[in-house]
This record gives sequence, C-alpha cells and structure tokens, in this order.
Amino acid sequence: MRALGQASGALDALSDLLPDTAERVAPDGTVATVPTAGLAVGDVVLVRPGGRVPADGTVTQGAAEVDESTVTGESRPALRAAGDRVVAGTVATDSAIRVRVSAVGEDTALAGVRRLVADAQASRSRAQALADRAAAVLFWFAAVSGALTFAVWTALGDLGSAVERTVTVLVIACPHALGLAIPLVIAISTAMSARAGILVKDRLALERMRSVDAVLFDKTGTLTRGEPAVVAVSPAPGGTRDEVLALAAAAESDSEHPLARAIVAAAPAVPPARGFRSLAGRGVRAVVDGHDVAVGGPALLRELALGPLDSPAPAGATVLHVVRDGTVAGAIALADAVRPESRAAVDGLHAAGVRVVMITGDARDVAEAVGAELGVDEVLAEVLPADKDAAVARLQARGLRVAMVGDGVNDAPALARADVGIAIGAGTDVAMESAGVVLASDDPRAVLAVRRLSRAGYRRMVQNLVWATGYNVASVPLAAGVLAGVGFALPPAAAAVAMSLSTVVVAANAQLLRRLDLRTVPPQSMVES
Repeated sequence: MRALGQASGALDALSDLLPDTAERVAPDGTVATVPTAGLAVGDVVLVRPGGRVPADGTVTQGAAEVDESTVTGESRPALRAAGDRVVAGTVATDSAIRVRVSAVGEDTALAGVRRLVADAQASRSRAQALADRAAAVLFWFAAVSGALTFAVWTALGDLGSAVERTVTVLVIACPHALGLAIPLVIAISTAMSARAGILVKDRLALERMRSVDAVLFDKTGTLTRGEPAVVAVSPAPGGTRDEVLALAAAAESDSEHPLARAIVAAAPAVPPARGFRSLAGRGVRAVVDGHDVAVGGPALLRELALGPLDSPAPAGATVLHVVRDGTVAGAIALADAVRPESRAAVDGLHAAGVRVVMITGDARDVAEAVGAELGVDEVLAEVLPADKDAAVARLQARGLRVAMVGDGVNDAPALARADVGIAIGAGTDVAMESAGVVLASDDPRAVLAVRRLSRAGYRRMVQNLVWATGYNVASVPLAAGVLAGVGFALPPAAAAVAMSLSTVVVAANAQLLRRLDLRTVPPQSMVES
C-alpha cells in the first residue's frame, strides 16, 4: 500500500504545483489577488520572484530565470523574456514577470502531463498480460494441487492431515505476489519518468525501447536548434573578430530577420546606429560611429563591385560580408546551430551499442557536415517530408528495430511507423499525438534516459515474475507434505507468513527502480553488463 501510494501520490503532487491564488493585473494597472480557478484566457497575471506561474501563458513584460524542472526535468533555469511561453507550475526564480494567460484548468500543459501519467499507469503492457496468464495457470495449479493433496492424504487414512495439508497448499499458492509484480513496476516507473520530463503514452512503446538497435533522429529542431547561429567570423587583415561582430550587430540591430537576430546575440557589444535601411534582397545599411556600414550576401558585394573575403565556412553555411566605408571588413558564417547536448546523446547511444541515423530534407553537403560533427553512423539527406516514413520502413526492412525522434508535423507518419516514436515536447501537437513517448524538454540526451528506464523496468518485471511464479512452484510441494516422510511438515501459519513475505520481496524489488537518476544520464551509464 505504501509503494502504490507513493506512485499515485506523484499524480497528486503534479496538481499541488499550482498555486491556490494568483495576482491578476487590471487594465488600469492595479493588482488584485484572485483564486487561480477564477483566471480566464486573456488575463494578465503578476508572478513575483520565487512565485509559481498560475496558468500557461506568454510573458508580456519583464524577464526571469524560470525553474521548469517540474515539467521538463531540466534542473537548470531557463531565461524567459517578453514573447516567450511559460507553463503553469514553474517558478520565476529571480525577477518578476507579467504573463498573459493562454490556457487554464484542464487545458494547461501540467494537466496534460497528469492525464498522460494516469493513462500510462492504467494501460496494460505485454508483461502484464503474461502475468495475468501466469496467474490463471497458478489458479488451476493451486486447485489441482489442493485436490490431489486432499485425495492422497485421505487415501492414506489421515483425514486431519488431509485437511491441514490442503489448507496449507491453498494458502501458500495464493498468487498475491504475482498480481503485484507488474502493476507496481508500471506505477513507479511512470511516476518517475513524469518527474524527469519523460511522458509515457504507450506502455508497449516503453517496453520496446529496451530492444531498439537504431535511433533515427530528425535533424532540424531535434539535433539542431532549428534557428541560425554564428559559427565562424573571419576579419579582414588588421581587424578583429569582436570588431566585425560589433559592426554587423549595430547595422542589424533594427532588423527582425533571423540572421540579424543571430548576429546581435553573438556580438559582445552593440554600438548605437542610425539611418537604418533595409536593402531588399541584398542586406542592410546603417551609420555606425560615423562609418557607413553595410551587411549582406553576394548580391550586396556585386552591387558595390567588391570581391568576397576568402574565409573558411562550414558546408551549407550562409556567409554575410561586413562592408565599412566601401571596404570589406570581414565575413560572418551562420548555420543551423547543433545543440551542445546532441554529441553527448550520440556518444551515449554508441556506448550502448545502438546505431544512430540522422534524417533531413536539407542538401547532402549540409547534412553530411552536421553528421560528421556529431559522429552519426548514417545520414539520410534530401528526404521529402512525405518520404520519412518510407525511410523508417527501409531501416526496418534491414532487420533494425527503429526508434524515431522528431518534433514536426512532417515527422508524424515516421513516428507512427517506427517501433518506438519519441516526440520532442517542444514540437507540434500532431507529432506528440503520433508518438508513444513524449519528451517535455528538447534535450536529445533524454532518449538515453528512456532506454535506460525501459531496460531497468523490464528487468524488474522479469525478476518479479520469476520470483512470484518460482516461489509458488517450489513451495506448493512442500506445503503438500512431500517431505512428511522425513519429518518436515509446513504448518498453515508458516505458509501464510511465507506467502506474505513473497509479496514484500516483490514490492521491495520494484522499489529499487527509484535509485535510477533519469535527470542526468552520463553516456557510460548506458553500458550494462
């Protein structure tokens, strides 16, 4: 009861993450304390430092480091500023923010997590079906053993021993441990995984993960950030990297283009600029510290009759040149940034003997460059969205058991076709509906935790099944009195104690799952003997 209570308590703990009250900001700026249940979509709430976000929404004012570990399992706070989404139950650690509510009650992400955990704990697994069949067999085994015991001892002329031995057989053969062997492991593992940001929608998918021998990662948004970042800066002779970035960032500071935002984010400082102009199809222009600065690609250089700077850039990168007073001051290469966690995820899967494949619609040279950086075993490039599920089928035809990891709408068919579909939580609703496992965070290392949980959970299930069935098979003959000839007879009271002890052993073994650390799984921890 204590073990099951802890597992079900994890669901109640998710509900307890929501504060009872919230501070609602009126249109005139006044703040009033209201019950969280009274919030509506469109309300603006004030979240003070150390306070919990009362509902899902978007930050409208302020910036804060938000502790999202209750939802994503990631221990490091994430910076959330104006325009960023925040989730109910997370904590603003250092500053106050104002949030416009976008979802309340059962529509919040936290409520969705709770439903997923409840569904997973209630779902049946292959091991549970096996346990049910074993329990059915044990019923007939106990009934037949009891009948034979009564008949044999009666035939020997000892009616008292016949009754006592029969009762002992029926008591010790009670399959309590077998009935608890699987459900308790399921309850504990799903509660643990939810706390670590791993949401199990399909128990069979989690069980199959232990035998997966190939993981197929979508590139954009999964192994990479899905947004450009500065990957190389080449200053002209006599210049410096920081100088080139500062000039480019100043000129681009008023632009909303993704490349412009990446340059501004990479610059150590952004000097003031004036006279900003957007040059359609060519770049931007502005005056920075009295200098005429232009930033753009090949079209800009052709217009200014300038030659490109000889600068090494990764395959597939976009190269922008920085021109100051009619002279090329440097070049900046931008590309879809690889997540720093991706290499650790690939290395961890390799350490576990799992083949890693990357699939993308990008050009082959771009895909090969990312694949080489990460050390993946195989790269599938220039794959149309509609053909991703066919790529999964081809891998399966090669005898591989495939897990697909993706986040987009075009990944949904592949997620559904794979032996195990894993959706990155930051992805689309369609992708998450098609997957058996959903990762609340966008850290690909969580795939290692899913596999580790699958192996550990299955191992506990098998151990419990072996113990529960083996105990019955070995103990029933003793209870029936097969050793009575040598003076050993198991009393009914001892049989009752032994039966209860077997249940305690199964429960204790399931509790060992709690020793797993699913939040931080170093690659070498995946190597199991």
